[in-house]
Amino acid sequence: MEKIKKIKIKKKNKKIKIRSNIENMVRKTMADFVDKEVIPIARDLDDSGKFPDKLFQKLAKMGLLGIRYPKEVGGAGGNTTLYCIAMQELARGLMSLAATTAMQCLMSTNGLYLYGSKKLHKEFLYPALKGEKIGAFQLTEPDAGSDLSAVKTRAEKTSDGYVINGMKTWSTSGPKADFHTVLCQTDSSKGLKGLRFFLVPKDTPGFSFSKPFKTLGTKTSVISEIYFNNCYIPEEYALGKEGKGLDVLLTILSEIRIMTASLALGLHRAALDDSIKYCKERVQFKKPISKYQLIQAKIANMAVNLEAGQLMVDKVTHMIDKGIPCLNNASMAKYFTVESACEASDYAMRIFGGYGYSMEYSVQRYYRDNRFLLYGGGTHEVLQTTIAREILSK
Repeated sequence: MEKIKKIKIKKKNKKIKIRSNIENMVRKTMADFVDKEVIPIARDLDDSGKFPDKLFQKLAKMGLLGIRYPKEVGGAGGNTTLYCIAMQELARGLMSLAATTAMQCLMSTNGLYLYGSKKLHKEFLYPALKGEKIGAFQLTEPDAGSDLSAVKTRAEKTSDGYVINGMKTWSTSGPKADFHTVLCQTDSSKGLKGLRFFLVPKDTPGFSFSKPFKTLGTKTSVISEIYFNNCYIPEEYALGKEGKGLDVLLTILSEIRIMTASLALGLHRAALDDSIKYCKERVQFKKPISKYQLIQAKIANMAVNLEAGQLMVDKVTHMIDKGIPCLNNASMAKYFTVESACEASDYAMRIFGGYGYSMEYSVQRYYRDNRFLLYGGGTHEVLQTTIAREILSK
């Protein structure tokens, strides 16, 4: 009779290391910055609705804008995991600052990094990673949100370049940006296969933008419409091959969605932290409301969902850093964390009671800002469809 060998586990280190030293360092550095520099003035910034230039420049000096890019192009040599940790902490302080920074670190510069020439890197990428120039990402149109086959902004080929006509909407940092990564249609008969990205500097003749939108939340993010009227762009300003615009987008779609999930985690954490502090201090019927079970249930649900969302985000960012395809995982994480953050901000408003309705406390800002996350990176109605489609196709 064959002898069964017992599995032997050698206990070397009782301390379980969940995150690397560099990950802990980035989180602590960003948390300290947010606690000291952002949270004390977040309310005033939100009230003013002005772009936080000073904070943005401080983040640039810290090297945050290039955190996910290699050092040879002026980046910090980090990765997606570190980038998302930083965004979580920034969103805990002020969502609109985090959203603007996230745009600079990813969507507005990634195509330029991957497909731009050395000349374009020198002129736009290096300054962007230093905070000397601001970039924007132009995807959405009035009739083309989730449906990119409906993109109408047209790029017509000339002998040595392209002429762009059309408009984009919901452009974060649009009026402030020095350059724009723009999705255009080069051949409408080809649908998605006719799409291509172009780099458009703000000083291009024919380029203009509308007045900034008045929005419910993320008030310091400057958002507007963008117009292109016979904007001539040299061939070298095309990013990616002809008809490969969708492929260029797909290279970072997982990152876009997990970045959005990270922003949701930060807001969720802020709502939970404020709720814990308030319910311990608020006394009703001679005891803190933290002693009441219905309040405890809300705190418990917020904490459980935050932990679950953090695990989902950590899994996806590490998959991305290892080169493992994970678009559906990223979609799930974005869907779960944003919906959970919506619930958490609502719970916070309820825990604060009448004071939650007052502009004096931050919970009303969390409630307003969270709506921004429902649409960025894919609406949840579309995400539910694509998640189910992926699962059912197996």
